[in-house]
Amino acid sequence: MIEKNLLKRGSKTLNKTHIPAGYQPKLSLYETQAAISLIKRTFQDHLAQALNLKRVSAPLFVEPSSGLNDDLNGVERPVSFDIPAAGKDAVVVHSLAKWKRMALYRYDIWPGKGIYTDMNAIRRDEELDNLHSIYVDQWDWEKVITRDMRNLHTLKDTVRDIVRCIYDASLIVNGRYPKLNTQLDDHVTFITSEALLQLYPDKTPKERENLFVKEHPVTFLMQIGHKLSNGERHDGRAPDYDDWTLNGDLLYWCDTLNCAIELSSMGIRVDSETLDQQLTISGCDDRRELQYHRMLLEGELPLTIGGGIGQSRLCMLLLGKAHIGEVQSTIWDADTIRKCREAGVTLL
Repeated sequence: MIEKNLLKRGSKTLNKTHIPAGYQPKLSLYETQAAISLIKRTFQDHLAQALNLKRVSAPLFVEPSSGLNDDLNGVERPVSFDIPAAGKDAVVVHSLAKWKRMALYRYDIWPGKGIYTDMNAIRRDEELDNLHSIYVDQWDWEKVITRDMRNLHTLKDTVRDIVRCIYDASLIVNGRYPKLNTQLDDHVTFITSEALLQLYPDKTPKERENLFVKEHPVTFLMQIGHKLSNGERHDGRAPDYDDWTLNGDLLYWCDTLNCAIELSSMGIRVDSETLDQQLTISGCDDRRELQYHRMLLEGELPLTIGGGIGQSRLCMLLLGKAHIGEVQSTIWDADTIRKCREAGVTLL
Protein backbone atom coordinates (compact mmCIF):
# COMPACT_ATOMS: atom_id res chain seq x y z
CA MET A 1 0.00 0.00 0.00
CA ILE A 2 0.99 3.66 -0.40
CA GLU A 3 3.57 5.16 1.94
CA LYS A 4 3.87 2.75 4.85
CA ASN A 5 5.68 4.48 7.72
CA LEU A 6 6.91 2.98 10.97
CA LEU A 7 6.08 5.05 14.05
CA LYS A 8 8.15 4.59 17.17
CA ARG A 9 6.14 3.57 20.18
CA GLY A 10 5.24 6.60 22.29
CA SER A 11 6.53 9.09 19.71
CA LYS A 12 4.63 12.25 18.83
CA THR A 13 3.64 12.55 15.19
CA LEU A 14 2.41 15.44 13.12
CA ASN A 15 -1.20 14.84 12.21
CA LYS A 16 -1.75 15.03 8.45
CA THR A 17 -5.52 15.27 8.38
CA HIS A 18 -6.70 18.12 6.15
CA ILE A 19 -10.33 18.88 5.33
CA PRO A 20 -10.60 20.82 2.04
CA ALA A 21 -12.03 24.32 2.33
CA GLY A 22 -15.77 24.39 1.67
CA TYR A 23 -16.16 20.61 1.88
CA GLN A 24 -19.69 19.45 2.60
CA PRO A 25 -20.75 15.77 2.68
CA LYS A 26 -23.22 15.04 -0.10
CA LEU A 27 -25.11 12.43 1.92
CA SER A 28 -26.56 12.49 5.42
CA LEU A 29 -25.17 10.15 8.06
CA TYR A 30 -27.93 7.59 7.55
CA GLU A 31 -27.70 7.85 3.74
CA THR A 32 -23.95 7.30 4.03
CA GLN A 33 -24.42 4.09 5.99
CA ALA A 34 -27.00 2.82 3.52
CA ALA A 35 -24.77 3.73 0.56
CA ILE A 36 -21.79 1.91 2.11
CA SER A 37 -23.92 -1.22 2.36
CA LEU A 38 -25.03 -0.84 -1.27
CA ILE A 39 -21.46 -0.40 -2.52
CA LYS A 40 -20.15 -3.40 -0.65
CA ARG A 41 -22.95 -5.70 -1.82
CA THR A 42 -22.82 -4.49 -5.39
CA PHE A 43 -19.09 -4.44 -5.93
CA GLN A 44 -18.29 -7.83 -4.44
CA ASP A 45 -21.02 -9.49 -6.52
CA HIS A 46 -19.66 -7.91 -9.70
CA LEU A 47 -16.08 -8.82 -8.77
CA ALA A 48 -16.97 -12.44 -8.07
CA GLN A 49 -18.69 -12.76 -11.42
CA ALA A 50 -16.00 -10.98 -13.43
CA LEU A 51 -13.07 -12.97 -11.98
CA ASN A 52 -14.92 -16.26 -11.34
CA LEU A 53 -14.49 -16.16 -7.56
CA LYS A 54 -16.30 -17.87 -4.69
CA ARG A 55 -16.59 -16.34 -1.22
CA VAL A 56 -14.81 -18.08 1.67
CA SER A 57 -14.27 -17.41 5.37
CA ALA A 58 -10.84 -16.19 6.44
CA PRO A 59 -8.89 -15.82 9.70
CA LEU A 60 -8.41 -12.64 11.70
CA PHE A 61 -5.15 -14.00 13.13
CA VAL A 62 -2.56 -16.69 12.36
CA GLU A 63 0.37 -18.36 14.09
CA PRO A 64 3.69 -16.49 13.61
CA SER A 65 5.53 -19.73 12.79
CA SER A 66 3.28 -20.41 9.81
CA GLY A 67 4.86 -17.63 7.73
CA LEU A 68 1.38 -16.71 6.47
CA ASN A 69 1.23 -13.13 7.71
CA ASP A 70 1.94 -10.37 5.21
CA ASP A 71 5.11 -8.46 6.13
CA LEU A 72 4.14 -5.41 4.04
CA ASN A 73 7.32 -3.30 4.03
CA GLY A 74 9.01 -5.46 6.66
CA VAL A 75 8.90 -2.82 9.40
CA GLU A 76 5.29 -2.84 10.59
CA ARG A 77 4.70 -4.59 13.92
CA PRO A 78 1.79 -7.04 13.96
CA VAL A 79 -0.56 -7.06 16.93
CA SER A 80 0.31 -10.20 18.89
CA PHE A 81 -1.26 -12.06 21.79
CA ASP A 82 -1.13 -15.43 23.50
CA ILE A 83 -3.88 -18.07 23.53
CA PRO A 84 -3.54 -19.88 26.86
CA ALA A 85 -6.16 -22.54 26.04
CA ALA A 86 -4.28 -23.52 22.87
CA GLY A 87 -0.80 -23.03 24.27
CA LYS A 88 0.13 -20.91 21.27
CA ASP A 89 0.83 -17.33 20.22
CA ALA A 90 -1.01 -15.51 17.44
CA VAL A 91 -0.65 -12.37 15.35
CA VAL A 92 -3.43 -10.33 13.74
CA VAL A 93 -3.09 -10.48 9.97
CA HIS A 94 -1.78 -7.49 8.01
CA SER A 95 -3.38 -8.97 4.91
CA LEU A 96 -4.23 -12.42 3.58
CA ALA A 97 -1.86 -12.44 0.59
CA LYS A 98 -0.21 -15.71 1.61
CA TRP A 99 -3.13 -17.32 3.41
CA LYS A 100 -5.26 -17.19 0.25
CA ARG A 101 -2.70 -19.12 -1.75
CA MET A 102 -2.53 -21.79 0.90
CA ALA A 103 -6.33 -21.91 0.93
CA LEU A 104 -6.44 -22.50 -2.84
CA TYR A 105 -4.04 -25.41 -2.31
CA ARG A 106 -6.17 -26.87 0.49
CA TYR A 107 -9.44 -26.42 -1.42
CA ASP A 108 -7.92 -27.89 -4.61
CA ILE A 109 -9.21 -25.01 -6.76
CA TRP A 110 -8.64 -25.45 -10.50
CA PRO A 111 -7.04 -22.91 -12.86
CA GLY A 112 -9.40 -20.13 -13.90
CA LYS A 113 -11.24 -20.16 -10.59
CA GLY A 114 -10.54 -18.42 -7.30
CA ILE A 115 -11.75 -17.14 -3.96
CA TYR A 116 -12.46 -13.83 -2.25
CA THR A 117 -13.06 -12.85 1.34
CA ASP A 118 -13.56 -9.91 3.67
CA MET A 119 -10.21 -9.07 5.24
CA ASN A 120 -10.07 -7.04 8.44
CA ALA A 121 -6.71 -6.07 9.89
CA ILE A 122 -5.06 -3.83 12.46
CA ARG A 123 -1.96 -1.94 11.34
CA ARG A 124 -0.82 -0.36 14.57
CA ASP A 125 2.07 1.60 13.04
CA GLU A 126 0.01 3.30 10.34
CA GLU A 127 0.36 7.07 10.13
CA LEU A 128 -3.05 8.71 10.43
CA ASP A 129 -4.38 11.00 7.71
CA ASN A 130 -7.35 11.34 5.35
CA LEU A 131 -6.63 7.98 3.68
CA HIS A 132 -4.96 5.95 6.43
CA SER A 133 -6.23 4.52 9.71
CA ILE A 134 -5.08 1.64 11.90
CA TYR A 135 -8.11 -0.39 10.77
CA VAL A 136 -7.95 -1.95 7.31
CA ASP A 137 -10.92 -3.50 5.52
CA GLN A 138 -10.56 -4.88 2.04
CA TRP A 139 -11.69 -7.58 -0.31
CA ASP A 140 -8.84 -10.04 -0.59
CA TRP A 141 -9.02 -12.24 -3.65
CA GLU A 142 -6.85 -14.93 -5.25
CA LYS A 143 -7.18 -16.97 -8.42
CA VAL A 144 -5.36 -20.04 -9.74
CA ILE A 145 -3.58 -19.62 -13.08
CA THR A 146 -1.44 -21.82 -15.30
CA ARG A 147 2.25 -21.37 -16.08
CA ASP A 148 1.54 -19.83 -19.49
CA MET A 149 -0.73 -17.22 -17.83
CA ARG A 150 2.10 -15.74 -15.76
CA ASN A 151 2.48 -12.74 -18.05
CA LEU A 152 1.65 -9.07 -18.53
CA HIS A 153 -1.39 -9.86 -20.67
CA THR A 154 -3.09 -11.73 -17.82
CA LEU A 155 -2.25 -8.96 -15.36
CA LYS A 156 -3.63 -6.19 -17.57
CA ASP A 157 -6.82 -8.08 -18.45
CA THR A 158 -7.50 -8.68 -14.76
CA VAL A 159 -6.94 -5.00 -13.95
CA ARG A 160 -9.39 -4.01 -16.69
CA ASP A 161 -12.00 -6.37 -15.25
CA ILE A 162 -11.63 -4.78 -11.79
CA VAL A 163 -11.84 -1.26 -13.23
CA ARG A 164 -15.05 -2.21 -15.01
CA CYS A 165 -16.50 -3.54 -11.72
CA ILE A 166 -15.67 -0.24 -9.98
CA TYR A 167 -17.23 1.72 -12.83
CA ASP A 168 -20.40 -0.39 -12.74
CA ALA A 169 -20.67 0.08 -8.97
CA SER A 170 -20.41 3.85 -9.43
CA LEU A 171 -23.30 3.82 -11.90
CA ILE A 172 -25.50 1.88 -9.50
CA VAL A 173 -24.70 4.15 -6.55
CA ASN A 174 -25.25 7.30 -8.64
CA GLY A 175 -28.59 5.90 -9.74
CA ARG A 176 -29.66 5.44 -6.12
CA TYR A 177 -28.19 8.78 -4.95
CA PRO A 178 -28.23 11.21 -7.93
CA LYS A 179 -26.81 14.08 -5.87
CA LEU A 180 -23.47 12.22 -5.71
CA ASN A 181 -22.84 12.51 -9.47
CA THR A 182 -19.50 10.68 -9.10
CA GLN A 183 -17.70 10.74 -12.44
CA LEU A 184 -15.32 7.80 -12.96
CA ASP A 185 -13.54 6.64 -16.08
CA ASP A 186 -13.70 3.02 -17.23
CA HIS A 187 -10.41 3.32 -19.13
CA VAL A 188 -7.16 2.47 -17.34
CA THR A 189 -3.67 3.70 -18.28
CA PHE A 190 -0.72 1.38 -17.64
CA ILE A 191 2.76 2.66 -16.76
CA THR A 192 5.80 1.16 -15.03
CA SER A 193 7.43 2.71 -11.98
CA GLU A 194 10.65 3.19 -13.99
CA ALA A 195 8.80 5.01 -16.79
CA LEU A 196 7.15 7.21 -14.17
CA LEU A 197 10.57 8.04 -12.73
CA GLN A 198 11.84 9.04 -16.17
CA LEU A 199 8.86 11.37 -16.62
CA TYR A 200 9.42 13.12 -13.27
CA PRO A 201 13.04 12.42 -12.22
CA ASP A 202 13.17 15.26 -9.68
CA LYS A 203 9.97 14.30 -7.86
CA THR A 204 9.23 11.95 -4.96
CA PRO A 205 7.26 8.74 -5.66
CA LYS A 206 4.08 10.25 -4.24
CA GLU A 207 4.54 13.46 -6.27
CA ARG A 208 5.05 11.39 -9.43
CA GLU A 209 1.83 9.51 -8.79
CA ASN A 210 -0.17 12.69 -8.26
CA LEU A 211 1.19 14.39 -11.37
CA PHE A 212 0.52 11.40 -13.62
CA VAL A 213 -2.83 10.31 -12.21
CA LYS A 214 -4.22 13.84 -12.40
CA GLU A 215 -3.78 13.56 -16.18
CA HIS A 216 -4.75 9.86 -16.30
CA PRO A 217 -7.54 9.47 -13.69
CA VAL A 218 -7.39 5.66 -13.63
CA THR A 219 -3.82 4.37 -13.63
CA PHE A 220 -2.22 1.01 -12.96
CA LEU A 221 1.35 1.60 -11.81
CA MET A 222 3.37 -1.54 -12.52
CA GLN A 223 6.58 -3.21 -11.34
CA ILE A 224 6.91 -2.15 -7.72
CA GLY A 225 9.58 -3.66 -5.46
CA HIS A 226 12.87 -3.66 -7.36
CA LYS A 227 15.26 -0.72 -7.19
CA LEU A 228 14.85 1.80 -10.00
CA SER A 229 17.58 3.43 -12.07
CA ASN A 230 18.06 6.08 -9.37
CA GLY A 231 18.94 3.35 -6.86
CA GLU A 232 15.69 3.71 -4.92
CA ARG A 233 12.45 1.73 -4.80
CA HIS A 234 9.20 3.39 -5.76
CA ASP A 235 7.62 1.71 -2.74
CA GLY A 236 8.35 -1.28 -0.55
CA ARG A 237 6.96 -4.73 -1.25
CA ALA A 238 7.32 -7.94 0.71
CA PRO A 239 9.49 -10.42 -1.24
CA ASP A 240 7.26 -13.45 -0.81
CA TYR A 241 3.91 -12.76 -2.45
CA ASP A 242 4.03 -10.52 -5.57
CA ASP A 243 6.39 -11.09 -8.46
CA TRP A 244 7.91 -7.60 -8.59
CA THR A 245 7.97 -7.65 -12.41
CA LEU A 246 4.26 -8.55 -12.65
CA ASN A 247 2.54 -6.47 -9.98
CA GLY A 248 1.21 -2.97 -9.43
CA ASP A 249 -1.08 -0.48 -7.71
CA LEU A 250 -4.45 0.67 -9.03
CA LEU A 251 -4.67 4.44 -8.56
CA TYR A 252 -7.67 6.76 -8.99
CA TRP A 253 -7.78 10.53 -9.02
CA CYS A 254 -9.87 11.90 -6.15
CA ASP A 255 -11.33 15.33 -6.90
CA THR A 256 -12.45 15.81 -3.30
CA LEU A 257 -8.90 15.55 -1.95
CA ASN A 258 -7.13 16.66 -5.15
CA CYS A 259 -4.77 13.70 -5.07
CA ALA A 260 -4.32 10.13 -6.26
CA ILE A 261 -5.60 7.37 -4.01
CA GLU A 262 -4.62 3.72 -4.17
CA LEU A 263 -7.60 1.39 -4.31
CA SER A 264 -5.77 -1.87 -4.90
CA SER A 265 -2.39 -3.53 -4.70
CA MET A 266 -2.22 -6.72 -6.72
CA GLY A 267 -0.12 -8.90 -8.94
CA ILE A 268 0.86 -12.30 -10.25
CA ARG A 269 2.38 -14.13 -7.33
CA VAL A 270 5.93 -15.42 -7.01
CA ASP A 271 6.80 -18.89 -8.26
CA SER A 272 9.67 -20.87 -6.77
CA GLU A 273 12.26 -19.10 -8.95
CA THR A 274 11.17 -15.52 -8.27
CA LEU A 275 10.67 -16.26 -4.57
CA ASP A 276 14.24 -17.55 -4.38
CA GLN A 277 15.54 -14.39 -6.07
CA GLN A 278 13.45 -11.90 -4.07
CA LEU A 279 14.23 -13.49 -0.71
CA THR A 280 17.95 -13.11 -1.44
CA ILE A 281 17.60 -9.53 -2.71
CA SER A 282 15.66 -8.56 0.41
CA GLY A 283 17.97 -10.32 2.85
CA CYS A 284 15.14 -12.57 3.99
CA ASP A 285 16.71 -15.98 3.46
CA ASP A 286 15.72 -16.98 7.00
CA ARG A 287 12.12 -17.30 5.79
CA ARG A 288 13.04 -20.31 3.65
CA GLU A 289 12.48 -22.55 6.69
CA LEU A 290 8.87 -21.43 7.25
CA GLN A 291 6.19 -23.88 6.12
CA TYR A 292 4.62 -21.61 3.50
CA HIS A 293 7.96 -20.75 1.94
CA ARG A 294 9.19 -24.35 1.91
CA MET A 295 6.05 -25.48 0.09
CA LEU A 296 6.38 -22.69 -2.44
CA LEU A 297 10.07 -23.29 -3.09
CA GLU A 298 9.34 -26.97 -3.62
CA GLY A 299 6.57 -26.20 -6.13
CA GLU A 300 3.71 -27.55 -4.02
CA LEU A 301 1.51 -24.45 -4.09
CA PRO A 302 -0.56 -23.44 -7.14
CA LEU A 303 0.45 -20.53 -9.37
CA THR A 304 -1.86 -17.61 -8.66
CA ILE A 305 -2.77 -13.99 -9.24
CA GLY A 306 -4.37 -11.96 -6.48
CA GLY A 307 -4.71 -8.73 -4.60
CA GLY A 308 -6.59 -6.60 -2.12
CA ILE A 309 -9.19 -3.91 -2.86
CA GLY A 310 -9.81 -1.34 -0.15
CA GLN A 311 -13.44 -1.27 0.94
CA SER A 312 -13.32 2.02 2.83
CA ARG A 313 -11.30 3.74 0.12
CA LEU A 314 -13.72 2.60 -2.57
CA CYS A 315 -16.59 3.98 -0.49
CA MET A 316 -14.71 7.25 -0.01
CA LEU A 317 -14.20 7.60 -3.75
CA LEU A 318 -17.75 6.73 -4.80
CA LEU A 319 -19.37 8.86 -2.09
CA GLY A 320 -17.08 11.88 -2.50
CA LYS A 321 -15.87 11.73 1.10
CA ALA A 322 -12.91 13.74 2.39
CA HIS A 323 -11.86 11.45 5.26
CA ILE A 324 -11.75 7.69 5.66
CA GLY A 325 -13.28 8.09 9.12
CA GLU A 326 -16.53 9.06 7.39
CA VAL A 327 -16.93 5.51 6.06
CA GLN A 328 -15.37 3.34 8.79
CA SER A 329 -15.34 3.23 12.56
CA THR A 330 -11.97 3.23 14.34
CA ILE A 331 -9.87 5.19 16.86
CA TRP A 332 -8.47 8.63 16.03
CA ASP A 333 -6.09 11.04 17.71
CA ALA A 334 -7.41 14.19 19.38
CA ASP A 335 -6.17 16.49 16.59
CA THR A 336 -8.03 14.56 13.87
CA ILE A 337 -11.21 14.60 15.94
CA ARG A 338 -10.90 18.35 16.49
CA LYS A 339 -10.20 19.18 12.82
CA CYS A 340 -13.12 17.08 11.63
CA ARG A 341 -15.51 18.51 14.22
CA GLU A 342 -14.55 22.08 13.30
CA ALA A 343 -15.13 21.29 9.60
CA GLY A 344 -18.51 19.68 10.27
CA VAL A 345 -17.24 16.21 9.33
CA THR A 346 -18.81 13.33 11.26
CA LEU A 347 -16.47 10.45 12.09
CA LEU A 348 -18.28 7.12 12.42
